[in-house]
Amino acid sequence: MNNWNDTIIAIATPPGIGAIGVLRISGDKAIEIINSIFVHKDLTVQPSHTLHVGILKDKNEVIDEVVVSLFKSPRSYTGENVVEISCHGSSFIQQKIIDVCIEKGARLAKPGEFTQRAFLNGKLDLTQAEAVADLIASNTDASRKTALQNMRGGFSNALKNLREELLKFSALIELELDFSQEDVEFADRTQLYHLITSAEKTTCSLLQSFKLGNVIRNGVQVAIIGKPNVGKSTLLNTLLNENRAIVSEIAGTTRDTVEEIINIDGILFRLIDTAGIRSGENEIENIGIEKSFEKMRSADIVVYLFDCVHETNEDILSQKQQLETINKNFILAGNKLDLMNADDIIKKFSAINILFLSAREHTHVNLLKKELVDKVSSGNINTENVIITNARHYEALQKVNDALVDIRKGLDDKIPGDLIALDIRRCLHFLGEITGQITNEDQLDYIFSKFCIGK
Repeated sequence: MNNWNDTIIAIATPPGIGAIGVLRISGDKAIEIINSIFVHKDLTVQPSHTLHVGILKDKNEVIDEVVVSLFKSPRSYTGENVVEISCHGSSFIQQKIIDVCIEKGARLAKPGEFTQRAFLNGKLDLTQAEAVADLIASNTDASRKTALQNMRGGFSNALKNLREELLKFSALIELELDFSQEDVEFADRTQLYHLITSAEKTTCSLLQSFKLGNVIRNGVQVAIIGKPNVGKSTLLNTLLNENRAIVSEIAGTTRDTVEEIINIDGILFRLIDTAGIRSGENEIENIGIEKSFEKMRSADIVVYLFDCVHETNEDILSQKQQLETINKNFILAGNKLDLMNADDIIKKFSAINILFLSAREHTHVNLLKKELVDKVSSGNINTENVIITNARHYEALQKVNDALVDIRKGLDDKIPGDLIALDIRRCLHFLGEITGQITNEDQLDYIFSKFCIGK
């Protein structure tokens, strides 16, 4: 069992040497411990949310000159007394401060323990706490905005009203059970029906947002597929704006997949340059071609690149039919636009929706980028809306939705109130799992173990 009454300390800045290192200490004795080694003033009588410059000293040894930030309970991140020490970035100095504080009664914090205490002390609910980790890990503007929106309670607020209304109906229906012999109804079934309809709409909207949320959080896998020498590696280099893949006139140059990441409009795309698809001339090339098919099957989006000068309309129609059986989310891109008159090319492939470009001359490459974004988001990424990015939330919301369906069916079938109350309690249970009102210590330890030590 965890002891939530002791005092914890950890380094809050990344490991290594820097100009400044920040240490965080939280708990009942946090101010007392730092005050015992801060020689310039008595921190116990200083107001909260103040900064103090001075020397940390252990016995007669000066440790460092620091800035101490004071946050008194309950007006702190954890809800406890918190002190943050900004010292010089030497790893030796930081460890020295930690050792002294441990000698005086603190202990080293576990991963995520500061945020876990914030949750347990009611400063954050579980969805907001998880959003803190997402914000730290964010690597695009979209992921930052989504995490910030959820950390500020966007997702929590979307569930709060539903939970409160369901609690009210649950109480009224259970009150009816106490007067079952008198055949009275305290809960307005019509009003409950309207609530369930609204709740289903909200839940379905949140569930549908997970596809975009997963993309924002983890990125999109894009396989660039095509025959040898159609310009796949050139296209990869053009998209990245660097010479990442080897380009050669020799067919079969790319033997293995080459993967790189590009940020387009706040979305991470994991671009995969694959071996040209043909009958390989040797075993090694055949292995590379098989990997190309594997990537085609597993990719979120396939860009099928072809030589629009030498390919025919019938060839691409046939390839389109094959793609539809392997991965329906694909883009047909005709390369080498610079080698043929644009009007002739468009006329040649008039029966198919194709994006024409020149990877070598960078012509229409921006149109391909836009097409990739549109494939993911239908052209509309609004991070001001609540977007689900967490698989745990998605699974619990599916169970919430199933419970709402059962409540609606029970109302339609006019089943007894005690059975409707069971479905409402089940729905409340899954809502509570999302926000952390219903949880267990093992689950919390697992969630917060994925945090960094100082958060």
